[in-house]
Amino acid sequence: MIATLVAIMPSLNANAQSTPDTPNSNLKFDINGAGATFPFPLIDLWRVEYHNDFDNVNLNYQSIGSGGGVKQHIEKTVNFAASDAPLTDKERDLASGTLHIPETIGGVVVAYNIPEIPEKGLKLTGKTISHIFMGNITKWNDPEIASLNPSLNLPDQDIIVAHRSDGSGTSFVFTDYLSTVDPDPGWAKKVGKGKSVPWPVGLAAAGNEGVAGIIKSTTYSIGYVELAYAFQTKMSYAYVQNGDKNKFIEPSIDSIAAAAKGVVDRLPAAEANWSAVSIVNAPGPDSYPISSLTYLLVYDDLKPVSKNKDQAKALVHMIYWMITDGQQFSRSLMYVPLPDEIVELDKKGLSKITYDGDILWKYDGPAKTTGLETNPTTQPKTSDYKIPDWIRNNAKWWADGSITDQDYIKGLQYLISQGILKV
Repeated sequence: MIATLVAIMPSLNANAQSTPDTPNSNLKFDINGAGATFPFPLIDLWRVEYHNDFDNVNLNYQSIGSGGGVKQHIEKTVNFAASDAPLTDKERDLASGTLHIPETIGGVVVAYNIPEIPEKGLKLTGKTISHIFMGNITKWNDPEIASLNPSLNLPDQDIIVAHRSDGSGTSFVFTDYLSTVDPDPGWAKKVGKGKSVPWPVGLAAAGNEGVAGIIKSTTYSIGYVELAYAFQTKMSYAYVQNGDKNKFIEPSIDSIAAAAKGVVDRLPAAEANWSAVSIVNAPGPDSYPISSLTYLLVYDDLKPVSKNKDQAKALVHMIYWMITDGQQFSRSLMYVPLPDEIVELDKKGLSKITYDGDILWKYDGPAKTTGLETNPTTQPKTSDYKIPDWIRNNAKWWADGSITDQDYIKGLQYLISQGILKV
């Protein structure tokens, strides 16, 4: 409905383009997803906001960890899955036809509970973090930590490590980082990276929620959680040395966005192999080094995981909404909105989805600018001008009653709130 209002205002948007069909209003749909806890706060907000706009669609997302999500995706027991770790080559073989649809960008923070240092900002390097999680550093006042924080009075207390017990994309991102900054003979050689690894020391809990719970309730503990969880629960977290090794970086929307900036032009197509994609320890003075894309996993033919074609079309529309309109909610939960380049990549991926071979949404790329709004001399002759499809569609929708006065008012309020329409 918003896209329609933008389209019928040429001065606001001369580049109107088609969107996937909205869910059939005569039917009710239950969409089931499972997987990563990393993006769960955002997905759960999407669930609520999407239902507000399309109340005949109910999203049921189980935050069971990336490993569990990938397993259910392979077994075809959910409509879609979510994972912070791209599929491995072995997983791709088991889930042939999987599309990777980046949904947002987030960061993993090193959170701690030190009563003597209640504020955020403890400085840590990648190797120091590795040494702590390897069990090589066992005291908070260890010289290696003290040398990085000369102004702090570090306590002579044992460090209690917390980590994930389940197959976790957050663990994949964290161990990918540790393997990168502490290679052979360090973390990469002795532990390695993955959704599940043989942790040398520590207490284990399921989900970002579980690890956050350990840290919050256990003094002198340290662990890793997604930034949204640390932010929402007011946890203290470390500033981590950047990939250039010349600055300690606070995890934030801006520093995570800086880490992602260098990869957006080098991402593979949705149907390609994503197993080597990583943005940990990205170069740049302001890049937070433990950052990651997180993905929706969806099959290119939805028939095996959908009840019918209508449900498949509803899923495509919902994912489209997530990567477009839904991005407006990212910042409020400390996620980075997708750059335009990734949104475009996602749209091309969604256009490849079929139901039993039938294309569900045809997308030919972004509309070309016409110049009509800025240069009247370029306007075509009446005989050369073809009435755009969106004009025909709008007329039909108004005639059918698909767009009501309330829809129009709601749309105008949205455009005003976003600064698109000035009054």
